Amino acid sequence: MGRQILAETGDTSAGIQAIAERADVGFGCFYNHFESKTELSDAAVTDALEEFGQVIDERVQGIEDPAELVAAGFRLSARMADSHPELMRILRDRGLAHIHSESGLSPRARRDLERGIASGRFTAADPTTALSALGGTLLSLVALRLGRPDLDGDEAASDLAEMVLRMLGLPPEDAHEVTRRPLPDLV
Repeated sequence: MGRQILAETGDTSAGIQAIAERADVGFGCFYNHFESKTELSDAAVTDALEEFGQVIDERVQGIEDPAELVAAGFRLSARMADSHPELMRILRDRGLAHIHSESGLSPRARRDLERGIASGRFTAADPTTALSALGGTLLSLVALRLGRPDLDGDEAASDLAEMVLRMLGLPPEDAHEVTRRPLPDLV
């Protein structure tokens, strides 16, 4: 329920009474599970980001190239604006505070970045800084995709993924080719 309210409102403005009513539980039951609305909000965001990470992981299973993993994650994220709009609205509204989180998308992205750096595929030296750039660009893509549904989301995602791969150190031609590879289905 917390996720749904977050996705709809984008903030924690809903009162505890309204949340309890929406969940069809008594006011006191809220405090059996959460100490505050902030705790509910944090749990909802963590849950949403973990689900998002699992969806992406399932789709990119078997891809060995770290550059292709990063590109596929970007491109699939753009498509999730249509298939998983609730998750994407939460990511857009709350994702910045979770870029360096211990759960959800962050450890998965860090893993791919570290693999790319270790293999020499990426020239970025620091995975933490690279994760900041990657996460910020992903949030920008999500905001663009949700804010401009008329835009070709696949093309925008491929273009941004190409820019990120170049930023991570791939040569322009290689970055372009990787970001135009076929994607696994999201369904």
